Amino acid sequence: MSATSLGLLVVRVVAGVVFAGHGAQKAFGWWSGPGFAGWRGAMERMNMRPASFWAAVSTAAELGGGILLALGLLTPVATAALVGQTVVIVFLVHLPKGFWNAKGGIEYPLTLGAIALAVTATGPGSVSLDAALRLSYPPEVRLVVFVLGVIGGLVALAIPRMAPQQAAAPQPR
Repeated sequence: MSATSLGLLVVRVVAGVVFAGHGAQKAFGWWSGPGFAGWRGAMERMNMRPASFWAAVSTAAELGGGILLALGLLTPVATAALVGQTVVIVFLVHLPKGFWNAKGGIEYPLTLGAIALAVTATGPGSVSLDAALRLSYPPEVRLVVFVLGVIGGLVALAIPRMAPQQAAAPQPR
């Protein structure tokens, strides 16, 4: 195994497990996470409508994309899902808090997104399921799928805010 392959393996597995862990917090409530019902409520508070749909999308992006990235399987799909999710979390949640992670800023999700971009640019490396299965993605294909992930993230930011808000039911007096 070359040093490059080892480096890609370490970066891919660590970032993938971190993303998948965040997804598992959302899906199952593991590691003090909100679980799906709590995450759906958080999506409602962030005005992501319909909240159940966007909670499922974000959970699947992190959990599924993270697992795929760690395994090095369908890597362009994994990185596109993770970059789309990163676009949403950076702009929706972290950007208003500045740069540094200590104040909830973009430092941490930006770093994870940069890792996904780096894996997109290089491919998963020779120690991956893609390599074992002889799945090869030309750089142009990886770039197009990555751009689709960014566009997906931007759409996820825009569309929920265009949906009409439901009027609150009148309260009995």
